[in-house]
Amino acid sequence: MFGGSLEAAAPTKDQAVAADSYRDTSSLPEEIEAKGSAIWSGTCAACHDTGMARAPARIILQQMTPEAIFKVLTSGVMVPMTTSLDDGEKRVVSEYIAGRPFGSTDVAAMPKCEGEAAIFDRSAPTSYPYWGVDRGNTHFIPEDKAGISPEDVGDLELKWAIAIPNATRVRSQPAFAGGAVILGGQDNAVRAFDEKTGCLRWSFESDAEVRTGIVVQSWDRDDAKANPLAFFGDVTGNAYAVEAFTGKQVWKISADDHASTTLTGTPAVHEGVVYIPVSSLEEGAASSAGYPCCTFRGSLLAVDAATGKTRWRTYLVPEPKVGSPGVTGKALYGPSGAPVWSAPTIDARRGRIYVATGDNYTGPGTDLSDALVALEIDSGAVAWHYQALGADVWNGACEESDRANCPEEDGPDFDFGAPPVLAATHDGREMILLGQKSGIAYGVDPDSGKLVWKNRVGRGGVVGGIHFGMAAANGVVFVPVSDVPDGNEYDIQPRPGLYALDIATGKYVWQAPAADVCNGKALCYPGYSAAITATPGLVFAGANDGHMRAYATADGAVLWDLDTTVDYKALNGEIGHGGSMSGGSAPMPHDGMLFITSGYGFAGKMPGNVFLAYGPKEK
Repeated sequence: MFGGSLEAAAPTKDQAVAADSYRDTSSLPEEIEAKGSAIWSGTCAACHDTGMARAPARIILQQMTPEAIFKVLTSGVMVPMTTSLDDGEKRVVSEYIAGRPFGSTDVAAMPKCEGEAAIFDRSAPTSYPYWGVDRGNTHFIPEDKAGISPEDVGDLELKWAIAIPNATRVRSQPAFAGGAVILGGQDNAVRAFDEKTGCLRWSFESDAEVRTGIVVQSWDRDDAKANPLAFFGDVTGNAYAVEAFTGKQVWKISADDHASTTLTGTPAVHEGVVYIPVSSLEEGAASSAGYPCCTFRGSLLAVDAATGKTRWRTYLVPEPKVGSPGVTGKALYGPSGAPVWSAPTIDARRGRIYVATGDNYTGPGTDLSDALVALEIDSGAVAWHYQALGADVWNGACEESDRANCPEEDGPDFDFGAPPVLAATHDGREMILLGQKSGIAYGVDPDSGKLVWKNRVGRGGVVGGIHFGMAAANGVVFVPVSDVPDGNEYDIQPRPGLYALDIATGKYVWQAPAADVCNGKALCYPGYSAAITATPGLVFAGANDGHMRAYATADGAVLWDLDTTVDYKALNGEIGHGGSMSGGSAPMPHDGMLFITSGYGFAGKMPGNVFLAYGPKEK
């Protein structure tokens, strides 16, 4: 999922942008860069640049805000290791690591709920208990829960907005429970807002940005003592359980000891077990020639929902050993990689759980990379796998001037970033649907693991292609395609847009290529990278260009188009701004309102920091 360096400009006829970077260009003065670099080299690098277990790699720390890093250094677990630094030096190195200065210290408080708005409604259990709404991750919402139809979607208007403080991106998909909407943020906070008014019911502080979506256990609406838990993960590899009604922490675990571990895919909760997909940014850490590349092993971790204790773990790549060949002749560790970037998919009828994997970081290429893997849900044993692309072995060193850590296979870096979708054809036959960064969509038989069909919907590329999530309804799968410029040459032209395929055959039902409305705006591109959501009559899709659009499921006509790249006066007193929409956060309709995360200052896209609630116009 790593590929290239960030260019801070929109593409022109003579310029392409390699946008998939784990760290945006530093905006610090040269003096801070120099001082920070010296502190890092003298105090931090010995642990964080060498792959030491439980010492997060620099590439992981770069995902954090300077405020979060400073807090860890001054009052967290790093206090004993940084006694040689004064607070001024800690501030400098915090900015250096994050690559940006501290934000405003005068952050307005979120308005707190009072009276009935502060009370969780026990008669309103979790509406969507899985990342993809249902166990099959179809991202389909029935009209009685969505509450928005093709006839009234054009009447939506802004009801409230929240500006996430000191944030440049909002990429956590919200959960709905008890009349609240619960969202994770880049500022290390998970917050529960009253769904109707946007006031704050509770806030929980995590160790780092929460990139995953939030999932909440369902409960019996008549159980007056129900105490459901909410689950999520942060970018430094911690998984959490908190009380959904109070935000009180119940447990926290490290999903893996590897220094580059991160959690990007939302956990799945099923029958008292939490299934945690484990990924990493070692692919980016390998860009440093001195890094001992590469040893991360992707896995699926099953833990007890009540305690966080491990039930089982299945690694998806063998134990790495030294001797994997690199392009310069350096002996690398391998095989490695096969991360799981997205949410697992539950198949209760067959007793299985499905994950889609990424590429190998070092060779030799393994069978479970770039693959759909079916595991027995009770034990984690691999039942079968379908490998979409073999020998895809790649890491960030392949795009550096010093390619010492680049494996000899050198790409093409076509991970699966979107989760598997288990959905039915028009005649009721079940199919597992996949979308890959290569731009190819697949239909796979869930009983045998055999390929039924595939269709190259998009041009594909290291930035996708089909990136973070599809939706399926009534025998049709809806496929968003990003296809932004990435500096590489391909044999077909880009095809950004939204496409509908027949689940049984993979043939087109309709095609809706994206128009380019960017007009030269920096970091703006047509196409759809983010996950999407379908209802019986609508497909809601947030775009790279910052527009939220509602398409008709029948023919792909655009019924509503909202430009979110504007200023918003937020309830917390700040002026927020929308940006690109990307990542695993889909637009979520719920009980007549539409909830949107806007802003993706990451991987070459437009920054923003708003969480928006739209509802029907007042009559």
